[in-house]
Amino acid sequence: MSDPITKSELDEQATLGALKPVDHAILAFADSDTAAKAKQALLDASFAPASILAYTSRELFPNLDEMMRNASGAAGFGYEVVLMRRYMSLAVEEGVSWLIVHAPKEEQTAKVQEIAKRLGARSAVRYGLLMHEDLV
Repeated sequence: MSDPITKSELDEQATLGALKPVDHAILAFADSDTAAKAKQALLDASFAPASILAYTSRELFPNLDEMMRNASGAAGFGYEVVLMRRYMSLAVEEGVSWLIVHAPKEEQTAKVQEIAKRLGARSAVRYGLLMHEDLV
C-alpha cells in the first residue's frame, strides 16, 4: 500500500508533465465551496487530513498548456492524453477546484466515488498502477 502523496511530490509530477498519483483519486468540483464540502465529507468518512490535498486550477496545473504541447508520444496512445485534455478543459475553461485523495483500498475508493457523485464532481478518476478508473 502506498503513502499519501505530498504537495511537493505532486507538484514535481505536474512539472515533469507526468501526473500519475497511483492509489489516489483526482476530483474536480465546480467551485471551491463544493470542494470544501467534499473535503469535509471525506474527513467525516474517516479519511485522514494528510490524505486529502486541495488545489485551485492554477495551483494544480500552472503549466497545463505546456504539458499538453510536450506530452510524450506514448501518452498519445493511451488514456493519459485523454485525461490531460479533460483536465485542461476543466482547469482553463471552467476554473474548477480540485481534491487529490489517497484511496488505496477498494472501500476507500467506494467512499470517494459516493461523495464525488453526491456532490456533483465534474470529474473523478482513480489512478492505479497500470490503469485509471473513472468514478463519475
